[in-house]
Amino acid sequence: MGCSCCSTRCGLITGSVIGAVVCLLGVILISVGNTLIEDTVKKESVLMTGTTAYENWVSAGAPVLRQFWLFNVLNPEDVLNNGSIPRLEQRGPYTYRTRYIPKRNITFHNNHTVSFMLPAEATFDPSESIGSEQDNVTSLNLAVAGVYSILDHKIANLLIQASKSSLFHTKTVRELLWGYQDQMLKSTLGVFYPYNNTFDGPYNVFTGKDDITKVSLIDNWKGQPTLPYWKDPYCDMINGTDGSSFPPFLDKEKPLYFFSSDICRSVSGEFERSLDLKGITVYRYMLPEKTFAAPTVNPDNKCFCTNFQATKNCTLAGVLDIKACVGTPVFISLPHFLHGSPEMLDLVHGLKPDTEEHSTYMDIEPTTGFTLRFAKRLQINMMYGPSKEIKILNQIKNNTIFPIVWLNETAELDDETADRIKSELFDRIKMLEVVQITLIVIGGAVLVLCLIGLCIHECRSRKIVA
Repeated sequence: MGCSCCSTRCGLITGSVIGAVVCLLGVILISVGNTLIEDTVKKESVLMTGTTAYENWVSAGAPVLRQFWLFNVLNPEDVLNNGSIPRLEQRGPYTYRTRYIPKRNITFHNNHTVSFMLPAEATFDPSESIGSEQDNVTSLNLAVAGVYSILDHKIANLLIQASKSSLFHTKTVRELLWGYQDQMLKSTLGVFYPYNNTFDGPYNVFTGKDDITKVSLIDNWKGQPTLPYWKDPYCDMINGTDGSSFPPFLDKEKPLYFFSSDICRSVSGEFERSLDLKGITVYRYMLPEKTFAAPTVNPDNKCFCTNFQATKNCTLAGVLDIKACVGTPVFISLPHFLHGSPEMLDLVHGLKPDTEEHSTYMDIEPTTGFTLRFAKRLQINMMYGPSKEIKILNQIKNNTIFPIVWLNETAELDDETADRIKSELFDRIKMLEVVQITLIVIGGAVLVLCLIGLCIHECRSRKIVA
């Protein structure tokens, strides 16, 4: 009997030790597993041939769409003859497929940085549009608005009268967006002219091979580490990435910085909330309201204010004058003057800013830093106002920042890409977590049961001895 008791006691002790070892193995695997996952993510996030990041970086996996809404003027004659406030209706979307061409001239520099060019191409997609490119829209005359802002008004008036131009004109969607021959300036004009067969860049970005925290960060653009437009060290900084991806392991307490050549400046995104995208948890980052705030509200924007007349001595919120960048008097804003000064909405009727519809956002997978969905929303505006010298503007009463078109550039990963990301990364993480939990639960259960059994056995042994 003593031998039997000894055998039971030894078995329970052995079981306790095995349970403790199995449980400890599960705990150790948490640390080791996390290290393995982190190392794998870092390896696959480097911009080098053969990595997951590189394959997604070279060419967008999902189609990038640019949707345009143009503002049609309903009362052009009333505005000219009586100085009435323009009544507008938006027409759209007119949708184009863009950025479906892989990056060009990809060149590695000692594996430390990689340079490339972004080709621009837009192909009309009638299935995603409300009409054809031949639809007519009555809009602000780009040439008239241009000479109003740039030339002496007496000279501008001579040009306008000689060409019989007016403040508004009717053009097709294709002409307004991509170009038409202007009779006054004898040149091709268009909101996005030239676009097709042009290139943005070159960009030079860090590969992350030396330091993964710098992967995709822009080292220089067009051969320069800073911008030449704003004549200020702060506003001329090129911060962050181009927005297509970010360094892995995001900290949602910190903003994400990215550079947009469309608005000639760097901006930031702030964490708003977590979302589920095709079974993948993503962090949504929003362009904060302060981005285009007046310098009186956001002093950081002071160096972006270069047009004191249009911005009323830098007190007007919601617009960015990019003339120094593009060479023409163009103002960038969010669609429908979202977050802009109320007076801008008072000078054109028909706009209805909506945070959900008109905000810019990015949905980013926090472990890899990949941008899996985004919507970049911007509005193109020009200005006109009263003038004694320009005859067609004699009845105009107010300086007006006039919306011409707003765009939504958007993309979302497809089901195939989502399944690949989940199988290559997250399914492995989940499997590892299951193994960890299983080892801890089973080891813990065996340890507890054996300890309980050992206690019972010891109590019975004492009774027998007594």
